[in-house]
Amino acid sequence: MSSPSNFDELDLFVWEGKADILDRIARCMASFDVEVTRADGLPPPQQDRAAALRPSVAIISVTVIDSGGLAHATEFLQGMPVIWVAAGSRERDSRTYPPEYLHVLPYDFTCAELRTMVAKLVRQLRARDVAPQAPDVLVAHSEAMKALLAEVGAFADCDHPVLVRGETGVGKERIAQQLHLGHQAYGKGAFVAVNCGAIPDGLFESLFFGHTKGSFTGAVHAHRGYFEQATGGTLFLDEIGDLPRYQQVKLLRVLEDNTVTRLGATAPVRVDFRLVAATNRNLREMVASGEFRADLFYRLAVIELHVPSLEERGEVDKIAIFKALLSNVLGDELEALGETPHWLSDAVAETYFPGNVRQLRNLAERVGVIARQLHGWDQNLIQRAIALTRGTPAPAIAADRNGVGGAGVALDGNGDRKGWNSSERNRIIAALEINDWKRQDTAQHLGISRKVLWEKMRKYQILDGEPGIPEDA
Repeated sequence: MSSPSNFDELDLFVWEGKADILDRIARCMASFDVEVTRADGLPPPQQDRAAALRPSVAIISVTVIDSGGLAHATEFLQGMPVIWVAAGSRERDSRTYPPEYLHVLPYDFTCAELRTMVAKLVRQLRARDVAPQAPDVLVAHSEAMKALLAEVGAFADCDHPVLVRGETGVGKERIAQQLHLGHQAYGKGAFVAVNCGAIPDGLFESLFFGHTKGSFTGAVHAHRGYFEQATGGTLFLDEIGDLPRYQQVKLLRVLEDNTVTRLGATAPVRVDFRLVAATNRNLREMVASGEFRADLFYRLAVIELHVPSLEERGEVDKIAIFKALLSNVLGDELEALGETPHWLSDAVAETYFPGNVRQLRNLAERVGVIARQLHGWDQNLIQRAIALTRGTPAPAIAADRNGVGGAGVALDGNGDRKGWNSSERNRIIAALEINDWKRQDTAQHLGISRKVLWEKMRKYQILDGEPGIPEDA
């Protein structure tokens, strides 16, 4: 039998339909810290609230499908693992229920069978929740980024709130994590990240302040809010500019008093956390327009940090970040593929990424997939991927007249063969001919800068004195 620790703070939501399974499930789990709730007909807002608070498993009788209640049940699942209770083994029968739900108990299940299957799904849930994520790349070759990290190091160990500003995708949460880890006391606690733009209406108080069991319909257990969860650590409020004004005053009150009172409770609870907020909006302009409270702004912005965009960081950081992201995608396969080609680094350096590091990561994943599938740096397909990233027309996939660089052909580390890539040289000459040998127009046609075009012309011996090139091009 599974140990009680497998079921700590667990919710079981049961759709029993015409089957009499709710009471049996409750009896089987009675000795554990498990809330068993009949979910048939439960209003969606209450179920959303309950499911979001603790690890949850759904148990659904197949009679729910027979009675047409499956659509109602699927509104609540939200990624919740499902155990189906059926008269027989039907896990492969897609006519009975969706084939992705493969956890099935017989109708006459025993308590041991139920506990074993629930324990298995709980282990999977918790492994998913604590699975280490690949860390975001933090590169600091540029002066702008070095200056930022110097500020982070200087202010990480202070207790005052920090406001992190920057465009979408620049890595504001990554900077918040650095501030958290650099604090001697709060860095040992939890890092609680909250997206203020994703707080459902009516749930702010419950999610931030917490609630007691039975404080409202559907509150089947007590819940510690974000403020309490962050006590002893860091509370990171992302997109703070999206927090409605009526919620801003409640946040300000907590920052002033350092206490919270759960819904349904009367005694306040003291909280102690380090606050880091982030935004891509101009809060000063929002204060001037009345969208953001001035008193909250000055409370948040004791220390302000600006995270530079990729364009502010420059080409050296762009290329270094791209290579690091590409290495994360390819892993051990990168060594077999060889060094990242120079033409690829040049193209990345010349590309504008309005989505910043997120968009650069997207390109790295695209390039990594191409390189892995074709076992080489296929220049034609990769250039198409880069063109799509830029939002420019993608070059057509054409067979290589010289047998080099065609789709699926692995090139060497520099995309060269015998000193140069004949396919690329031919494409440059063709582009020059199309654009009457005007270098600026040709560079735009190829999606590169004029400087890069000049370098490629010198590399492939397409010289200034070559016949047909106008002197004033």
